[in-house]
Amino acid sequence: MTDKKKIFFASDFHLGLPAGSPPLEREKKVVKWLKSVAPEAQEIYLLGDVFDFWWEYKLVVPKGFTRFLGTVAEITDSGIPVHFFTGNHDMWIGDYLEKECGIITHTAPVTKTFDGKKFHLAHGEGLGTNDKGYKLLLAIFRNNFLRSMYSALHPAIGIGIGNRWSLSSRLGKGIKIEFLGDEKEDLIRYARGILKTDNIDYFIFGHRHLEMKYSLDNGPEIIFLGDWIMNGSYAVWDGKTLDFLGFS
Repeated sequence: MTDKKKIFFASDFHLGLPAGSPPLEREKKVVKWLKSVAPEAQEIYLLGDVFDFWWEYKLVVPKGFTRFLGTVAEITDSGIPVHFFTGNHDMWIGDYLEKECGIITHTAPVTKTFDGKKFHLAHGEGLGTNDKGYKLLLAIFRNNFLRSMYSALHPAIGIGIGNRWSLSSRLGKGIKIEFLGDEKEDLIRYARGILKTDNIDYFIFGHRHLEMKYSLDNGPEIIFLGDWIMNGSYAVWDGKTLDFLGFS
């Protein structure tokens, strides 16, 4: 890795969510962070729920987010790859962000090697869960036929329903999210399953809105990236060390 070239990871901006910090204030803060890290960035990974709700029609996309989208386009135009992992709030993106902003889209977990270390990257929804109801809900959300049926709704209706659904989430209701413990955290269970067949050094997840590191047996670490609802946290790999930092 060349000097001053780092890899940055963040997730769960929930742009547009009218809870926590004001949406416009949050978007400006994310933009400020992106512009601050871009001069040092080799790559930037955004691990899901970047938008609180995103439904992309063939000719229509949700209004707003112009500061964020313009900044991402400026970064990719400069030659810095920006990776976008779909989350459970913004899994319905099409090709708009790739074509207009130059992002690289991921719809499933990815394992990458940086400087000899293996990183397993994912948003995290549904991974390791035993909750059959949640698995069914995700299957419905991901079903191509049902998605095409939903897209038949007028955008004012479809996006309106989606925005109201997002407000019914734990974040929209202001419910505090806490660490459930070693045996109950789905993503810890998932990581241990991956380690049975692959030697991973670092797991980096969004989704849980926990801002913490968790050490697994024999050395691998899990980074729960937290969120930007009120504060702002991110991880950075400098070629030797993975640091977990806050942004204000």
